[in-house]
Amino acid sequence: MESRPANQPLDQRAQILLKTLVERYIADGQPVGSRALSRSSGLELSPATIRNVMADLEEFGLVTSPHTSAGRVPTAKGYRLFVDSLLTVQPLQQAQLLELEHHLQPDQPQRVISTASHLLSELTRFAGVVVTARKEATRIRQLEFVGLSERRILLIIVTQNGDVQNRILMTQRPYTGDELVRATNFLNQNFAGLEFDEIRERVRAELVQLREDMSELMSAAITAGQDAISETNASSYVLSGERNLLEVEDLSSNMARLRDLFRLFEHKTGLLQLLEVSRDAQGVQIFIGGESGIASLDDCTVVTAPYKVDGQVVGSLGVIGPTRMAYERVIPIVDITARLLSSALTPQN
Repeated sequence: MESRPANQPLDQRAQILLKTLVERYIADGQPVGSRALSRSSGLELSPATIRNVMADLEEFGLVTSPHTSAGRVPTAKGYRLFVDSLLTVQPLQQAQLLELEHHLQPDQPQRVISTASHLLSELTRFAGVVVTARKEATRIRQLEFVGLSERRILLIIVTQNGDVQNRILMTQRPYTGDELVRATNFLNQNFAGLEFDEIRERVRAELVQLREDMSELMSAAITAGQDAISETNASSYVLSGERNLLEVEDLSSNMARLRDLFRLFEHKTGLLQLLEVSRDAQGVQIFIGGESGIASLDDCTVVTAPYKVDGQVVGSLGVIGPTRMAYERVIPIVDITARLLSSALTPQN
């Protein structure tokens, strides 16, 4: 887990009170007052002494006082210190472990990934997400041009693994059937078995073999084909249980922020970038509030872990929930799910 040490050292008494405050707030969702801390912390301190320590914690930016209450709640910085230094992670319950082991068995990769996303959501009651592995570079088996109308041409792309992609090209001038056959033959004779990046580099030198007015068609085909293959190979993710977040009071009380969060899920790009970062990290990563760099997640925490196939990291998974989450329970769920998914996706000898 990534370590972000606190800027201000806390003595043991302050650490115990902060830990108690965070745990009480996570459990109850209510600002924690000095009397409650006095009863729960196990420290024989007067409410006045506790208030002084709370004032120090507030000055350090670790807790804050809501306007409507005399109690205090942790800030994102307070959660960070708690997670990094004070948290006691709980072992996964036996029933949860057995459920994960039962469902995450070797199977079709897409089915196992969908199952992992669903289990993360089901066990945490938040949103579960699994980033699919990026596919390896794709080589082309065959390309074909088919005339649809005067200036509309269908480009058919067949890859060496049998996938078929179609793209419509809009051209500046009409092309005859003979020209389309010549262009098709030229591409297949010269570039079959290559990736589009390689085709783009080589076609510049080879185009002199065709009439100059065919270059527009070739350039359009290469650009459209490269875009089609890039979309196919790009990482995506499987998201489950996002509707659970509608039931989380900390999030549902701000409908504008919740709408922003669901737009983030719909458009995917920003969340994918965050999950790609965790893909390159070791072990569980925790992004609390603004640490994600995504405004829509300012009230959320994202707990992630990478997963592997044959010992190589290929993707990541995680849980998206409110900053007020039971970290001691969510962290082991994410960690063990990543390990079991790795095992399920790695071919058994």
